[in-house]
Amino acid sequence: MTTVAYQGEPGSNSAAATVDLYPRSRGLACTTFKEALNSVTLGAADLAVIPVDSSAAGRLADLHHLLPESGLFIVAEHFLSVRFDLMTVPGASLDNVEYVRSHAHALGQCRKLVREAGWRTLVCDDTAGAAREVAELGDPRHAALAPPAAAALYGLDVLRTGVEDEPDNTTRFVVLSREATVPPRTGGPTMTSLFFCVRNIHSALYKALGAFAGNAVNLAKIESYQTGAGLNASRFYGEIEGHPDEPYVAAALAELRFFSSEVRLLGVFPSHPHRLLGLQARTVRRSS
Repeated sequence: MTTVAYQGEPGSNSAAATVDLYPRSRGLACTTFKEALNSVTLGAADLAVIPVDSSAAGRLADLHHLLPESGLFIVAEHFLSVRFDLMTVPGASLDNVEYVRSHAHALGQCRKLVREAGWRTLVCDDTAGAAREVAELGDPRHAALAPPAAAALYGLDVLRTGVEDEPDNTTRFVVLSREATVPPRTGGPTMTSLFFCVRNIHSALYKALGAFAGNAVNLAKIESYQTGAGLNASRFYGEIEGHPDEPYVAAALAELRFFSSEVRLLGVFPSHPHRLLGLQARTVRRSS
């Protein structure tokens, strides 16, 4: 049986994404993102499912810091529609609630409900962990904002469903493996993730990014970060649309290497269908 590590407790969104991707797997709950990655590196798990981007909260895991040094590779991506329910101990009502618990990101994504009700917020390490804590407290004054699965898992009653501020709230997850599995070039939509360091020369970044523009390669994501005492913003994590075996992508990568001291592919994987839906939605909005 495949063992899949994730950050959080059973009933969390990461656990739900793991079940979506690998319904017959054994989940391995981890306290931190680094612990989840280390479990794969050390062989305690076969894969790790890590949230990296939220449409409501922005960047989640610091993948650009964690991934290059882990020795792991991205082999898949998954988009999860995120829902939060307000839940508390059996028999309690909305009138009883004075405190609401959840992860900081979840509290921020359900700000309207919390503000209107005037509840005090308590930050927890995990959304499902907040539900567990409410169940353990047994106090009707405490409620949790957690994914729907957490209510049944911890024996809680749901007071309100779908309380997130944005109905299209979506989180993107990536799957990490010890093996770099590169899918064959089939012509289907493909993503390539990479790490690169530009050379310390004049206009190096401008010229490096020009490699993508000049070869009509869409740079879907880029993040800069610093390492060491110098704090030079010369390291980058990026994701491009296309397969490295496609001529225009290969040409872009060759040009990028000319202006970089290091270029490392971190994963090649099929584009999730959600990307195409998002592109279609943007096209409709522009034409209307």
